[in-house]
Amino acid sequence: MARDTSDTTPLTTRVELIDWFAAGEKPRADFAIGTEHEKIPFYVETREPVPYAGERGIRALLEGVGRETGWEPILDAGHVIGLAGQAGGAISIEPGGQFELSGAPVADVHATATELDEHLAATKRVADGLGIGFLDLAMSPKWSRAETPAMPKSRYKIMAGYMPKVGSLGLDMMLRTATVQVNVDFASEPDMVRKLRASLALQPVATALFANSPFTDGRPNGFLSRRSEIWRDTDPDRTGMLGFAFDEGFGYEGYVDWLLDMPMYFVKRGDTYHDVSGASFRDLMAGKLAQMPGEYATVSDWANHASTAFPEVRLKRFLEMRGADVGDAGMIAAQAAFWVGLLYDEASLDAALDLVSGWSATEREAIRATVPRSGLATPVPRRSLGAVAAEALAIARAGLKARARRDASGRDETIYLQPLEAIVAAGRSHAEDRLADFEGPWKRSVDPSFTHCRFA
Repeated sequence: MARDTSDTTPLTTRVELIDWFAAGEKPRADFAIGTEHEKIPFYVETREPVPYAGERGIRALLEGVGRETGWEPILDAGHVIGLAGQAGGAISIEPGGQFELSGAPVADVHATATELDEHLAATKRVADGLGIGFLDLAMSPKWSRAETPAMPKSRYKIMAGYMPKVGSLGLDMMLRTATVQVNVDFASEPDMVRKLRASLALQPVATALFANSPFTDGRPNGFLSRRSEIWRDTDPDRTGMLGFAFDEGFGYEGYVDWLLDMPMYFVKRGDTYHDVSGASFRDLMAGKLAQMPGEYATVSDWANHASTAFPEVRLKRFLEMRGADVGDAGMIAAQAAFWVGLLYDEASLDAALDLVSGWSATEREAIRATVPRSGLATPVPRRSLGAVAAEALAIARAGLKARARRDASGRDETIYLQPLEAIVAAGRSHAEDRLADFEGPWKRSVDPSFTHCRFA
């Protein structure tokens, strides 16, 4: 989660809220890719989670990476809680210490892969000296929620207090899961709508392809993507498949109205986060917020409120794909290639929309509900999700070929789809491979995952 926005320009009308999203429109020639990923740190020697404080804690890791890269510290009440890069990227920490790179906007998947490699190398140089490794699993396989250290970030304290009021698994989401997200641009409101609909309908395909969280509390949890299932019982007001996005006439206005109905978490003034959890943004705009009477909404408030919505695809001034478990470096780059191939070529976007055009709202919800457990075997109308995934990958490959973005060796971006094509060919996700390891060479222990499921 990147640094909170700081813009004190007042917001007084609903039109201004709509215009804030419209300001994200870009010429197609300027479309970029942003990739974010989280990774779970652990002490290599003991397989224990890494606390914030101490000579070998998360703060020491952040400070070391800052020295290594020259990135500037981001502070919250005197605590280093992230790093800001010169090109627009950032490093932040999630509530349970998950170490996140929010990549800078880059031109193609080759640049994403290079950025990722450089980040992992710099982080490893520091982490090795602290005895810290990083899991490439999307849920901590061993530690309980109580054993997971909480990070000193003010907004997380507010969220942690509110989560149990609206769902039973929100704290697990915060403390014990890790994801990879891809951000894509849009040229206009109609372009945004087409991309949002295609990516929402296909988000369960990504969940199945990237499923990688089969262990909890030291044993199999019954799911291929437990992370994805956790989101189904986190907070129904701010999560889900956004069925209204498929309604006739949907656009920025419809999304704004959904956000206005979504309860707030906080209002930030200066360096202070004020807990207004459950309050209405409409009341803040009218100066009638019970917790802060006479205080009015600003651009910062709206941007920060938008960042606390967690649907399967999130609209900000770009579209954020949110359905995938984190995996190794190859899988992180594959996530970027998958969505860029589907969404940045017009013929491929048309084909992606055609692929899901026959699905009803009820069918989309049923697929979303089933995929965390069943993965590629999830039934969809007239076939399996695995068959849809194969077709989606073929569409993405065609889109990347049409883009014809080549690296120094002359290779186009289709090279990054190879891990996904191997999964579809085998009909097995990484989660299924690791469950087989658990039953076989791991001898029904998750301890080997700290060696075999680790960022190199």
